[in-house]
Amino acid sequence: MSEEVPAAVREPDEAPAEPSGPAALGVVRTPTGHPGADAALERLADVDHLPADGHVEVYEDVHRGLRSALTALDATEGPRPHENRS
Repeated sequence: MSEEVPAAVREPDEAPAEPSGPAALGVVRTPTGHPGADAALERLADVDHLPADGHVEVYEDVHRGLRSALTALDATEGPRPHENRS
């Protein structure tokens, strides 16, 4: 007499599908009008073509670029309002 093999032990009828690789998420990046910030945000498009383990490097690079753009905004030339007192 043969015993029925539980479904969890049986071989699947089909082989699992192959991973399809990186796929673009289609996230729209709206330009800010600031060249430094826009360049950093456009770099985010690079992750659409990378496996997940490559995303961190791009995100860190974008973070550095945005931080640099914001720092440059704070470093305006000329006296600040509170510095032109006589």
